[in-house]
Amino acid sequence: MQKDKSYIDTSQAVIHIRDLYKSFGDLHVLRGVDLDVFKGENVVVLGRSGTGKSVLIKIISGLLLPDTGKVVVLDREVDTLDRKQLMELRLKIGFSFQNSALYDSMSIRENLEFPLVRHVKNLSRKEVNTAVEEVLESVGLEQTINQMPSELSGGQKKRIGIARTLILKPEIMLYDEPTAGLDPITSIEINELINEVQERYHTSSIIITHDLTCAKLTGDRIAMLFDGQFLRVGTFEEVFDTDEERVRNFYDYNFTE
Repeated sequence: MQKDKSYIDTSQAVIHIRDLYKSFGDLHVLRGVDLDVFKGENVVVLGRSGTGKSVLIKIISGLLLPDTGKVVVLDREVDTLDRKQLMELRLKIGFSFQNSALYDSMSIRENLEFPLVRHVKNLSRKEVNTAVEEVLESVGLEQTINQMPSELSGGQKKRIGIARTLILKPEIMLYDEPTAGLDPITSIEINELINEVQERYHTSSIIITHDLTCAKLTGDRIAMLFDGQFLRVGTFEEVFDTDEERVRNFYDYNFTE
């Protein structure tokens, strides 16, 4: 059944990238990238390892500066912002790291409280507790609240990492290889969670992956990155409905119906 995605607004680009270049010495990683991400949609950036996918989201979040080109996020041109403005923008961007990035010495409750009490001032204990309980419920892990990260499975750690990002109610989510290192069943659960986050919070997301199942299940649009440029952009079916050899080889190697 087709899900209602009326919250996607294709008249409003929350991320607008034009003619983006980034090199590291003689290594030319991004070579003229154009991309729009619209309000409420999931865009998958798909490509082989080492093609610049992670560099792209680091530039979007201001962790790296572009060599040339325009990167506008939530109507702010990222490389023109001072430190204070950049920190304010980052609070509106949730970054789900490949390794979940939980603090091993903190309980799950403490991991979730940490960004909230650090960035949102004057919250009561009741407000903090409610926020923690809400995000744990949204990822289906209410029972883990007093556990330590070492007691969780890889899939549970991914979910808690996403919950910790959601607690600040970001407008944009950036997922870096969300299914990396997970078994097929847990990968499907994470893909479903990404869709649930989109539907519940109406986030706009970029999902970095080379996992075609993840791309097909989560992406409203797919942007396929080859040699520092987007070779094809569209729905999953549109991107792979081609005889272009590089695209077909990627599909044939990675994807099984």
